Amino acid sequence: MASISKNTFGAGTRIEGQRAWNSTAPLKNRAPLAQNAFYALPLGSIRPAGWLRDQLLVQAHGLAGHLDETWPDVGPNSGWLGGTGESWERGPYYLDGLVPLAYLLEDTRLKAKAQKFLDWTLENTASDGMIGPKSNNDWWPRMVMAKVLTQYQEASGDPRVVPVLSRYFAYQSETMPSRPLRDWGKYRWHDEALAVIWLYNRTGDAKLLHLFRLLQQQGFDWQAEFADFKYTQRTTPEAIGLTPNSPLTDRAMQTHGVNVAMAIKMSPVRWLLSQDPTDRSAIFHMLQELDRYHGLPNGIFSADEHLAGRNPSQGTELCTVVEAMFSLEQSLAITGEASLGDRLEKIAFNALPGAFTDDMWAHQYNQQPNQITVSLQKEPWTTDGPESNLYGLDPNFGCCTANFGQGWPKFTASLFMLSNDDGLAATAYAPCEVHTIIRNTPVHVQQQTEYPFRETVRLIIHPASPLAFPLLLRIPSWAENTSIQVNGRPVDGNPRPGTFARIERTWSKGDQVEVLFPMTTRASRGYHNSVSLERGPLVFSYSIGEDWLKLRTRGMTADWQVYPTSEWNYALAINPENISGSVATVEGNVTSSPFRKDGAPVRLQVKARQVPSWVGEDNVANPVPESPVKSTEPEQQITLVPYAAAKLRITAFPELG
Repeated sequence: MASISKNTFGAGTRIEGQRAWNSTAPLKNRAPLAQNAFYALPLGSIRPAGWLRDQLLVQAHGLAGHLDETWPDVGPNSGWLGGTGESWERGPYYLDGLVPLAYLLEDTRLKAKAQKFLDWTLENTASDGMIGPKSNNDWWPRMVMAKVLTQYQEASGDPRVVPVLSRYFAYQSETMPSRPLRDWGKYRWHDEALAVIWLYNRTGDAKLLHLFRLLQQQGFDWQAEFADFKYTQRTTPEAIGLTPNSPLTDRAMQTHGVNVAMAIKMSPVRWLLSQDPTDRSAIFHMLQELDRYHGLPNGIFSADEHLAGRNPSQGTELCTVVEAMFSLEQSLAITGEASLGDRLEKIAFNALPGAFTDDMWAHQYNQQPNQITVSLQKEPWTTDGPESNLYGLDPNFGCCTANFGQGWPKFTASLFMLSNDDGLAATAYAPCEVHTIIRNTPVHVQQQTEYPFRETVRLIIHPASPLAFPLLLRIPSWAENTSIQVNGRPVDGNPRPGTFARIERTWSKGDQVEVLFPMTTRASRGYHNSVSLERGPLVFSYSIGEDWLKLRTRGMTADWQVYPTSEWNYALAINPENISGSVATVEGNVTSSPFRKDGAPVRLQVKARQVPSWVGEDNVANPVPESPVKSTEPEQQITLVPYAAAKLRITAFPELG
């Protein structure tokens, strides 16, 4: 494996020991835009620590850190390097994860890979302001590149970015009336709106608000779709008019999982300009409808490739996972709603790592909560092909190969945010360090924790001088009886689950805040009244025995099939009135690889019986039987591990009557 390079320091940063920190304060929204509840800190302000840093290092050592060396689509002939190769979305997708990964790790090797693409884009603009390869003029891939450039500018201070984006957006504003949004750009317009807002906050150019309105007018109104949501069943090709070698119909676009994941943030983004309360709150109705008709136990909705119902044998595309995370990060910043942080953590700690091999050299296009085989199979996908759940280089379609890299880095960059009243908000929890500016004073915060595998989070706060500011701590909705101490003394009041606890005080160097989130095992209900067990933000699965078979070598990596070597058709014997009393929790050490099956830091032991009538067909588990079920098979004690640790798994179980 490649080694992580030594640190170097980028422009616009300051040196802290041997590391470069971007400690600049975020810019708040200019009028007439509404104010966010929270503002994301500039890239480089937050750095991963502990197990989270280890995950980013695995990603850097793995496929994401070497993709250009083994996959031609982002190799030297890429259209985004001036070549004749792939010139659409894959170069920008690749950079959307590579740039934050490189700057979070301060990795010179990864920075150099990204810089080639960035320099070509910034130095090869057309005379009219257009950016990107000349072989296509599609607005969509440039929406992604605009996001990339905003991250890069914050981390590096490159003075070229603002003028290039200003000219490009001016060109687009002039051109869109005669060349309106279409296809993917029409359904993903809100992603560009974020970059437009970013630039407006820096330049104050009112013409950018005109572009915002154009994007909204020409873009699809997802809020209206979910106000009268019609796609309540598993999608079929016939229902959406899908035919081979034909463009996707509007119905196909509206049920496309990645489009839907990106659309989660549309209404909050639109609210920034409209300031209509309906826009601000519409996200919750959208999420409710997705849960009701397509929700899966791993925190995400089904989409393989299109919305697929609640059967846990259906899958979800990895692009859908990382784009849903980004939408939730942005929506949490805008609205300040704690429940969005709960959902973000559930996806990040389960569905995200659940789609990778442990070394991150291979990934799945589709993952299934009830996944009994990974193989070449036609079923159960709504519209995808037989390679869909292989672990490999580019199974089924290469978009996820280019796009999956944004998941962990952007989650890391969203762990803390600045509140609108100049406080610091802990929006999600994982080990990290923060350097930022609060009320013109440098502040350094260490978050020491083994969360989500343990209950305790410790914050050590180091302002450069004593400083009064509010500290906001997200209290997950499952965290009843949370306790908070400051310097060993309990904080008055009982933190309410599903809200942000607020601590107002003057902070001094070395102040410590300790939060205890009691993690009890609980059951959630799903398809056919099935049961899934959760503890904190982790979902647990029965790990089926695995036999890995290499299908073919793919350059520096390979495509893999995985076949079961043990039974899997269990029903759980639990007491619905006392879940914790029905399940034993076994804790081990939190290692550098907490999502490996052999290193799982927490396991659940539960009584179960096999259900012989529950079988698989065509390498797919039949729908989970309706609970409660009966079984005369011998009672056994089975062990469940965190969802991502089980590559073959059962996550939604029938319950014994």
